[in-house]
Amino acid sequence: MSAAAVPAAHGSSWSTVAPGEAGFDPARLAEAVAFAQAHESPWPKSLYWPDGAYVGNREWNESGPWTEIVGPVRERGGPAGLVLKGGRIVAEWGDTDRPDMTFSIAKSYLSVLAGLAVADGLIADLDEPVGRSVPGPFFEGAHNGRVTWRHLLQQSSEWQGEIFGKSDQVDHNRQIGPGADNSRKGQKRELRTPGSFYEYNDVRVNVLGYALLQRFRRPLPEVLRERIMDPIGASSDWEWQGYENSFVEIDGRQIQSVPGGGHWGGGLFIGARDHARFGLLMSRGGDWGRRCLIPADWIKQMVAPSPTLANYGFLWWLNRGAAARPAIPASAYWALGAGTNVILVDVENDLVAVLRWIDGAAYDGFLAALYGAMR
Repeated sequence: MSAAAVPAAHGSSWSTVAPGEAGFDPARLAEAVAFAQAHESPWPKSLYWPDGAYVGNREWNESGPWTEIVGPVRERGGPAGLVLKGGRIVAEWGDTDRPDMTFSIAKSYLSVLAGLAVADGLIADLDEPVGRSVPGPFFEGAHNGRVTWRHLLQQSSEWQGEIFGKSDQVDHNRQIGPGADNSRKGQKRELRTPGSFYEYNDVRVNVLGYALLQRFRRPLPEVLRERIMDPIGASSDWEWQGYENSFVEIDGRQIQSVPGGGHWGGGLFIGARDHARFGLLMSRGGDWGRRCLIPADWIKQMVAPSPTLANYGFLWWLNRGAAARPAIPASAYWALGAGTNVILVDVENDLVAVLRWIDGAAYDGFLAALYGAMR
């Protein structure tokens, strides 16, 4: 990535490019933007329904003993987003600086932190049991003792237990995406061998965040800010919040462990422009200007299909398998959070797109309009 292609730091102007010059039909790109603006997420702005139910509890049919919201929740903004072509802004709409909750996009940021831990030698081998380097009860026993870092990153760990007041059982039988059937969500099921079965489970991702904290021995938001966000010129407005009960003692001080989403509140509060910088870093193979921030080999591993789910890598969604969208290159991938919040990375077309608060049922329609605008 040439220095000229790197956006200036937050607070300075970000280079733009006319749609025609970037290879888009201007009218059709404008239609794609209008489509995103017209199809806002149905979630209430407060993120609580009129009856007082948190959007996550309603979205995932959650009930029972683990529904308590234990992290901060803030009112969301309206539809927003931007499209980058060659690192320059070709389209932008809404308040792209507003730091909103971003739900499970935080998982993809956790994946990058895991890569930094590998690069620093804090994780010696992804296929090593986590318990060899993370002492304590969470990775002990015949079952959890077999859980590896790779299992946690691919959501195939089948980790069993409770952390920060939430049990892995809360996400047993969970489904996500259009047509998801969560009528049996939270019903206990028989566990499989670690590494053999995919299940989208936020408690297990929180266990990964805890394990990374134990290896870095520093707050993960601090590591992210120092190693990634400040070097790419992100704003200072973003925050990564944990739960009121997720503080752990590390070397004599209390540090808050952060979750991989906003399932029970908390998570990453961030603006679309900061997401776009992060997506651009990914699309450039981890390089920013003449500086390597993420090893290119780690990015390749992150976006390689998992053996238990073809369209999932290390906490990133892939355009692979039965769920692949034919209009998009097979190499494309994205971070996805409830609401619907998206960072799309298409290296083949040198394209990054960020979506905030579009109706999930309209996501494919936006992608069709966006790619249909490309000449």
